[in-house]
Amino acid sequence: MTTTAGTAAPAGTTAPAATDQDLLYSEVEDDLRASVRALLADRCPHTAVLARCEGDEPHDPALWSALAADLGAAGLAVPEERGGHGASWRETAVVMEELGRSAAPVPFLGSAVLAAAALLGCDPRRQEAAELLAGVASGTTAAALAVDFSTAPGAEFPCAVRADAGGALTGRVSAVAEAPAAQVLLVPAIGPDGPGLYAVDAAGAGVSTGVPPALDLTRRIGHLDLDGAAGRLLAGPDRARAALERALLTGAGMLASEQLGLAEWCLEETVRHVRGRTQFGRPVGSFQALKHRLADLWLEVVSARAAARSAADALASDAPDADVAVAVAQSYCADVAVHAAEECVQLHGGIGMTWEHPAHLYLKRAKADQIALGTPGRHRARLAGLVGLPPA
Repeated sequence: MTTTAGTAAPAGTTAPAATDQDLLYSEVEDDLRASVRALLADRCPHTAVLARCEGDEPHDPALWSALAADLGAAGLAVPEERGGHGASWRETAVVMEELGRSAAPVPFLGSAVLAAAALLGCDPRRQEAAELLAGVASGTTAAALAVDFSTAPGAEFPCAVRADAGGALTGRVSAVAEAPAAQVLLVPAIGPDGPGLYAVDAAGAGVSTGVPPALDLTRRIGHLDLDGAAGRLLAGPDRARAALERALLTGAGMLASEQLGLAEWCLEETVRHVRGRTQFGRPVGSFQALKHRLADLWLEVVSARAAARSAADALASDAPDADVAVAVAQSYCADVAVHAAEECVQLHGGIGMTWEHPAHLYLKRAKADQIALGTPGRHRARLAGLVGLPPA
């Protein structure tokens, strides 16, 4: 499927040039999907995920090492000259789809997407940033971007953390995605010269990470308290704002692919269930009311795939309207994922309400993802401004 995408522009301005997008999966992307799916099927069955959720630490370090380091997924979007594999955000989006299908308890979004995108925005000549990016890309270092997980692209630069002239950081950041699994924290802070992005050792002096109960049992969040924590400057006022904005935009675009994978699994699992469950001597999937509901959901999932793929392609090609594509994807895919998970729980009947069935993992992740990196309403409002629509 090849589409021509363009953006409307307010009166008196010039619209970006239309770009051709090939949204079909390439052979390389199909091979990557097969490898990731095989790994997750072997190392991340639902029984194992549910068992980990019953403990204190749902994060699976062995699975993370196999995915990020052995398979090389953490460095897909990082250029080879900077320690990565030189692919693009399209390939990263394929991994996100598969992680969404498995509800995998790994910090891929926090480290390989948010942190990597922020580091890619730092000056490559700055040794500290270059070495940290190489570690994240190799999968040997897990990093987290220290912003509230609900922060959307276009938000103001956070000012909750202050840095003194020596780089000591003081302040509090709530609800940082995957902070409990991170070794390094990338902290936006206001320093003597203005905004900056600092690297902080998660286990260092002056760093305290509280782990509150989370709706999504497979993705932990952390409340960070910094009290004179030693920070290493990665980007100063000339780059920090742009690096953070790019990270949030990329994260929102990749999250749409996770939501797509989640919705696909819920639809496929529900169809499988209603085909096999009988009532009155017939499969319940043959009842017209259920067929209509599943047909409507299928159309939503197909549309979500187009939106998520468009966002991934726009980010990969650094398209001028990437922010529009991401806003469209997030404003649509988040709600589709929730709807698919709700239908999965309901159409499974009584078994769908139990802890033993994985449907609740998908519903909880879908609801948590719905507010992550901006709610659908927030993205629709941003989209209206981007394409020049008047406020309602």
